[in-house]
Amino acid sequence: MTIQIDPLQDQAVVDLLRDHLADMHANSPPESVHALDVAALRAPNITFWSARQGGEIQGCIALKQLDAHSGEIKSMRTRAQSRGRGIASALLQTLLAEARRRGYHRLYLETGSQAFFAPAHGLYRRFGFVACGPFADYGPDPHSCFMRLPLQPELVPTQES
Repeated sequence: MTIQIDPLQDQAVVDLLRDHLADMHANSPPESVHALDVAALRAPNITFWSARQGGEIQGCIALKQLDAHSGEIKSMRTRAQSRGRGIASALLQTLLAEARRRGYHRLYLETGSQAFFAPAHGLYRRFGFVACGPFADYGPDPHSCFMRLPLQPELVPTQES
């Protein structure tokens, strides 16, 4: 399998993202769908990767820079027929390596809270993500599950006596 930064030009990638958006709209109320379309994923503060095997798209993931010390996972998707083969884990490992290389202190994500999203919750927990409150521009939402992963020890202010 090859994972590389993708320019979002290939129709197979566009189709995968279209399917992703369709699933998000089918499983969440419209006001709780935070998935990005292709145009939004081309923003300069987003890095997008695709995974291919034998030339065929298998999955994708994106990293959105929130500020100098934190990022957000966006558009994590594996083709339905490719699930259970470690593709999502490999994509997530690639993204985590890049976030650490950039010196991020923390990584966030938002996903749905419905049963449809349970496999994603399990994957993220296996990588050390824990529940947190809304971050960035998100507000409280019963249909959203917010998670974070510290990438470096949190800076603890010291008191001088």
